[in-house]
Amino acid sequence: MADIFREIDEELRRDKASKVWERFRTPIIAVAILIVAAAAAWRANEFYAAKQAEEAGAKYELALQQAREGKGTDAEATLGEIARTGPAGYALLARFRAAGESSVRDPAGAVKIYDALAADPSVAAPLRELAHLRAAVLRVDTADGPELQRRLEPLAQPGQTFRNTAREMLAMAAFKRDDLDAAGRWLDMIIVDAQAPAAIRQRAEALLGLVTGGKAAAPAAPANPAPPSQAAP
Repeated sequence: MADIFREIDEELRRDKASKVWERFRTPIIAVAILIVAAAAAWRANEFYAAKQAEEAGAKYELALQQAREGKGTDAEATLGEIARTGPAGYALLARFRAAGESSVRDPAGAVKIYDALAADPSVAAPLRELAHLRAAVLRVDTADGPELQRRLEPLAQPGQTFRNTAREMLAMAAFKRDDLDAAGRWLDMIIVDAQAPAAIRQRAEALLGLVTGGKAAAPAAPANPAPPSQAAP
């Protein structure tokens, strides 16, 4: 008797399963097809991304080889192609490298590339700061004081990645234009910064000695200058 009841129970389960399959067969097949298609698309995208990275890497190596051979124009063209069509990582690397190559023959063009990188919100903040700094380095010998301050002072504030390099450049620029007070302020900020690299701190201390000496040697203006002598009538 137990065997008969078990067979009946199995038959009922098979019947229920058959009814469920008949009722939900279409959506189950559709979901299965979607899963297979999604997996195939993911694998295809992964393959395409790897292929793009491989091609961009080969082009980047070609650009470096062109640069080593003195073919600066060709290197810039190759890097420009990577920047336009390559994956995000290689494109960003190519933009920085293109600016570096351009700085040799066209500093003004390199500054424009760095300025564009610095203004690009898709670039990470430390790299935008680096682009700002490199643009300022290219302009340091030709820009006037206000331009250098505009470019460098935001980078010289506490918490900025390259603050002490920016402070050193601001101090040097102030020293060149005989603004010893400003030079001293920037140098003091380097010296008291516990995170300042040792080399920059040593240079700041040496330059601060020159600034202090320059202040001591500067003639003091008379407190009450004598009025100009009147010509005899």
